[in-house]
Amino acid sequence: MRRALDWLVGMQSANGGFAAFDADNTYYSLNRIPFADHGALLDPPTSDVTARVVTVLARVGRPQDKAALARAVRYLREQQEPDGSWFGRWGTNYIYGTWSVLTALAQAGIPADDPAVRRGVEWLIQRQNDDGGWGESNDSYERPSGSAERYTSTPYQSAWALLGLLAAGAAESPAVRDGVNYLMRTQQANGLWTDPSFTAPGFPRVFYLRYHGYSAYFPLWALASYRLLTGHGTAH
Repeated sequence: MRRALDWLVGMQSANGGFAAFDADNTYYSLNRIPFADHGALLDPPTSDVTARVVTVLARVGRPQDKAALARAVRYLREQQEPDGSWFGRWGTNYIYGTWSVLTALAQAGIPADDPAVRRGVEWLIQRQNDDGGWGESNDSYERPSGSAERYTSTPYQSAWALLGLLAAGAAESPAVRDGVNYLMRTQQANGLWTDPSFTAPGFPRVFYLRYHGYSAYFPLWALASYRLLTGHGTAH
């Protein structure tokens, strides 16, 4: 664990963020080279990856990681979109990013009444569909988060939204209640969930991937978290 954490901290970029494969890979002009991997030649720091590292560093809590953790949290604050959401590079899209960051901020001890947390929570609540679920199209990679439209609810994006709200202290909110009811209502006879949509980008705006497991285990994770936090076996 010590060696793995040392390696993680060593991968921090100068701006405080973390990327999937490299550090300080921010020479964005290279994306304009013709045929440069669809305009995504680089592996720059992103909110979702940084959130994963913040979660780990905060949970382990090594004293020597405090400075790196503080820089990463500052990066997440700086990356919040004007509407309160966060961009998601490795899952579609702003719902994924917002869940990731709200979870990380909670693990880092940022209180639920922090302005950044409240803005993220309000964004998720405003994006909830009438059926209680959440959905987002991969078309959201084509435009800023503030102009993203609601999309047909999906089990995995609904679970991401719920996990974000649960992390941010909204377990007893009407939004969480309705989201939990959506997941329970859409569960299949075999106990799982499924959805035909593509769940994550390979290259944003170019091609997308479908991780079949996302619709199976993220809803289960969300329901289990709800039950753990509230003691409710069903939504109240």
